[in-house]
Amino acid sequence: MIKSNKIKYEMTIAWSEEDDCYLVGFPDFPGQKWRTHGDTYESAVNNGVEALESLMIAYEASGESLPEPKTVAA
Repeated sequence: MIKSNKIKYEMTIAWSEEDDCYLVGFPDFPGQKWRTHGDTYESAVNNGVEALESLMIAYEASGESLPEPKTVAA
C-alpha cells in the first residue's frame, strides 16, 4: 500500500448537481475526468485517496510510468 503522505498528485473535488454528489478527479492522470465520488466532501476525499492509491498501484503493476506530478511555482 502507498502511504498517503507520499502522494504528490492533485485531486480535484467538485459538486455535481446532476449526480447529486461530489466528483473526484486526478488531472495529472490521462483518461476519464472523474474517477470516484462521495455523498459528502469528507467521503469524496477518502474515496479519492483510495482511488488514487489504487490507480498508482495499477500503473506500477503494469510497468507503466507514473505521470509527472504538477507543481506550484514559487
